[in-house]
Amino acid sequence: MATEDDETPRDDEPLEPEAEEHLAGRFGRPGPPLDRRNPFMIGLLGGLGALLAYAIYGGLANASGILVLIFIALFLAIGLNPAVVRLRSWGVPRGLAVAIVALSVVALLAGGIVALIPPLVSQTTQLIENVPEYIQSLQRNETINDLVQRYDILNRVTSALNPGTVGGAVGGVVGVGRVLAGTIFNLLTVLVLTIYFMASFDRIRETGYSLVPASRRVRVRLLTDEILTKVGAYMVGAISIAVLAGASTWLLAVILGLAYPFALAVVVAVTDLIPQIGATLGAVIVSLVGFASSLTDGIVCAVFFLLYQQIENYLIYPNVMRRSVKVSDVAAVVAALLGVALFGVVGALVAIPMVAAIQLIMREVVIPSQEAK
Repeated sequence: MATEDDETPRDDEPLEPEAEEHLAGRFGRPGPPLDRRNPFMIGLLGGLGALLAYAIYGGLANASGILVLIFIALFLAIGLNPAVVRLRSWGVPRGLAVAIVALSVVALLAGGIVALIPPLVSQTTQLIENVPEYIQSLQRNETINDLVQRYDILNRVTSALNPGTVGGAVGGVVGVGRVLAGTIFNLLTVLVLTIYFMASFDRIRETGYSLVPASRRVRVRLLTDEILTKVGAYMVGAISIAVLAGASTWLLAVILGLAYPFALAVVVAVTDLIPQIGATLGAVIVSLVGFASSLTDGIVCAVFFLLYQQIENYLIYPNVMRRSVKVSDVAAVVAALLGVALFGVVGALVAIPMVAAIQLIMREVVIPSQEAK
């Protein structure tokens, strides 16, 4: 009696021609799958993975400049969004609210540039005109004359003025022009991107939330909204510090009788918003105006800004950030220093909000998770 096993053909039994053609297909019988543990396959896949990783690294390195600009624009859009929200709460349409905020930022920057030009041009001209008088006063000083003769300063200066140094100076001027053009391009790029991000901020945020699993979406939304609020508070704190720096500069200029006191105050306030180098740049500009007025005024300006920057960095800045972003004094100072050291201007820009975000996540996510174990 035949069983089911007897009717099933074995692998070594020949198949009928029709069955053989059906299994083989038009292009023959498929072979066994490739062994992924084969050394050749491992080496091939590893090499392709390394090439792909290098290509991604090269692409990110080439686009790092643009990515930094996009990041700065997005950060500024997050910081300015509370102003847009406030205008919308007053019944202003979103498009008009974005336009008002953007025009206010442009007006602030333009005001700083316009305020910078008149004192810079007039005081620089005055300084150049007074150079002969300064030289004569130095020549009447016996100590200065003794130093000039002892170290042969005149011959050193004369030998330095050769065609090579002149050509290098010209090249340096061209390089400065390129840097200036690049800076203007970067500023315009950040401004345009910031406007676009502000206009579509709600849509971008909702798209990001939709990528989170639905079971965690509510909690992620609450935590992220709180972080975005802290970024806006940080911007308000930074603007407050800049206004204080501008007011202090105006008071100093009025006391010393410097020309264009309001213009100098605007310049210091605008430059103080620039992380890392802004406060120093404003101090140098005002000090040069002071030296153009008189040697005593220049020294007073330099000493004032040297002391004021220490007070701002270690007293005013931490206290303002503690009240606005709710970050401790020590954390604010350490975060600012580490941000500058690790990532430069971008690090200084995001250091305080990043610390606030980390503190929030630690308090609301990490610590409760550890307590539940």
